[in-house]
Amino acid sequence: MPKVRLFCDDPSVIGTIFYVMDYLPGRIYGDRTMPGVGAGYRRAAFLDMASVLGRLHRLSPDAIGLGDFGRPGNYVGRQIDRWTKQYRSAELDEEPAMERLIPWLAERAAVPDETTIVHGDYRLGNLILHPIEPRVIGVLDWELSALGHPLADLAYSCLPWRTSPELRGVAGLDTPGLPTEAEFVARYHEATGRPIPADLDFFVVFSLFRWAAIVAGVYRRALDGSASDPNAVATAGERFRRLARRGWEIANAL
Repeated sequence: MPKVRLFCDDPSVIGTIFYVMDYLPGRIYGDRTMPGVGAGYRRAAFLDMASVLGRLHRLSPDAIGLGDFGRPGNYVGRQIDRWTKQYRSAELDEEPAMERLIPWLAERAAVPDETTIVHGDYRLGNLILHPIEPRVIGVLDWELSALGHPLADLAYSCLPWRTSPELRGVAGLDTPGLPTEAEFVARYHEATGRPIPADLDFFVVFSLFRWAAIVAGVYRRALDGSASDPNAVATAGERFRRLARRGWEIANAL
């Protein structure tokens, strides 16, 4: 993993707080199908992605000096409350699927609690792979990291198998070498030493709800003219509704 060499919290130096870290030469794949690679490489890369996430979740926050990195406990309940407020603050036209998901999740939020370091946005596009070998050498974009429930990270990593290409997923695509979701989860649990969870589907629904709320915020900023993506007005509104509807589709089937 890249090492941080310097952290500066004095904004007068360059106009903002900043840090300097090692440069890692490698590959980053924004497309989850990993075009241009062989089936064996694709399979090995995804399975190593699962292993790295498992190793992250085995770290003790206290042992590595991150015991005060956030509030431990009730991560799911706090996250549902946070992203419900985020969605409400966007003040968009009502989306029935979101209105169904909010009480559905709240009623089931009292899942068995567990606290580890969670990345918050653990996906292929936030990983650096070795320049040649199909293994992860760096994990990027820790802005949503916290002390939280590890199954939230795992479920979010499983969304490619649960969503269509319109939502950046791989469901229905012929992607040679891609492990199944079950194989990905099994490799993760091999790395953590924990049993495969029975309630992963709840966390998949939670992840789709959270993603929908985030995209709803992007859409609101686009409507207000302050989004960083110039295409957000055309894409974010439809994407947030698709995410919410996919979340409710899974929830309604449980």
